[in-house]
Amino acid sequence: MNEPLHRAMTHARMTDRELAERVSVDAKTVGRWLTEDGRVPRARHRWAVADALGEEEAVLWPQVARQAVKIGADREVISVYPYRSAVPASLWRTLITRAEKQLDFAGYTNYFLWLEQARFGTALRRKAERGARVRFVVGDPDSELTRERERDENVPLTLSTRIRVTLAELAKLDGAVDARFSNGHAQLSVFRFDEDMIVTPLLPYSVGHDAPTLHLRRHQADGMFDRFASHVEELWARGRPVREEPHGQA
Repeated sequence: MNEPLHRAMTHARMTDRELAERVSVDAKTVGRWLTEDGRVPRARHRWAVADALGEEEAVLWPQVARQAVKIGADREVISVYPYRSAVPASLWRTLITRAEKQLDFAGYTNYFLWLEQARFGTALRRKAERGARVRFVVGDPDSELTRERERDENVPLTLSTRIRVTLAELAKLDGAVDARFSNGHAQLSVFRFDEDMIVTPLLPYSVGHDAPTLHLRRHQADGMFDRFASHVEELWARGRPVREEPHGQA
């Protein structure tokens, strides 16, 4: 929820439909401005909304003001969350839906996405069919590193089980997306959606949903976004296709 916009509309006693009429957009568009995390209207619409509500643009969409004044590498940081579980499911859905060229899922299990995103596999298949490059990097469920992390996590739903759930779901896509094993991202998960990225540095002795999380958007060459993107490319280059046996010989 865009709380500043919601508060301003409440103070002005203006409904979604009334605001939509004032700024010449569809009521559903106003609804998306309210409910989709990180959704920022075009400048002319922001100005019209600010005038209609009698509020400053920077109050309604503070991220615009922050991006306008940032000139360093931190301008690529869109949002910060203390826990991955605090990232709105709507943001994940929006990023997945908007991506057209490249979607990378370099989480050690990627398990949570199958639970939280309705028809996730169908969405991935459609992206691939429309020409997007869709890749998964997952941990080796039979590796010693996975067993060590399982001992650290000490939870009933083990890491290897969560990885195998992802592998089973990917198998249903009949090769529409690519996947490789890698143990090089055990402490860092990176999810790329074209020019947006979710980065989660994993903390020792904790599970992924408790990890601090960043939402990045690419704004410069060799910035934070590109550094993490290079990390994923290295994982992919060194990875092993999941169709091989975990400890089989090439």
